Amino acid sequence: MLPERLNSPESTALWLTVAALGAWHGLNPGMGWPLAVANGLMARRAAALPGTLLPLAAGHLLAMAVVLLPFVALGTLLAWQREIRIGAGLLVVAYGAWRLIDRRHPRFLARVRPTQLVLWSFLMATAHGAGLMLLPFALGLCMPAASAGLPAAGLAVAGVAAVHTGAMFATGLVAAWAVYRWLGLKALARSWIDLDAVWGASLVLAGAASVAVAL
Repeated sequence: MLPERLNSPESTALWLTVAALGAWHGLNPGMGWPLAVANGLMARRAAALPGTLLPLAAGHLLAMAVVLLPFVALGTLLAWQREIRIGAGLLVVAYGAWRLIDRRHPRFLARVRPTQLVLWSFLMATAHGAGLMLLPFALGLCMPAASAGLPAAGLAVAGVAAVHTGAMFATGLVAAWAVYRWLGLKALARSWIDLDAVWGASLVLAGAASVAVAL
């Protein structure tokens, strides 16, 4: 059982933010839904869309957990919870600022084979700081659980990562279906929007929000 505070009315806004960030990640083409469209068009069947997005979601889920768990585990050090949240927020701000300055995509991602979707999604989410963007809000939900010990902290992280990834999968599937069913990849290429600046700004805002709440 999760601590009662984790399911209290006060945590509703944080849960909604976790889900909203998942939706934002799902809509971002950089998280992989164009791969689902490409596979669907090549296979000429809509079933290829969720079949591609499921391993992408699995990789995203792992990336969230790998980033969140160490910080939440540190929450067992009750006397340092405030400093941990401030430090995490500053880390997110710094990474977001770096993403705004350097928008190049990591070259090693190009060497991952198209069949390794889970690995590709894990590396992509990690390289883009997707887990870091979620971190400030996840800490607000998971720190109470961390005070009950590492098993409770792990359960809290799993819950947050699952809600976030579920929203990511749902919105990614909607985006992929819309392009597959009505627009096609050519229309996507013509109307492509560079979201790198928006992504970097989102990281900065998430980190600043964490620091402001912790102070």
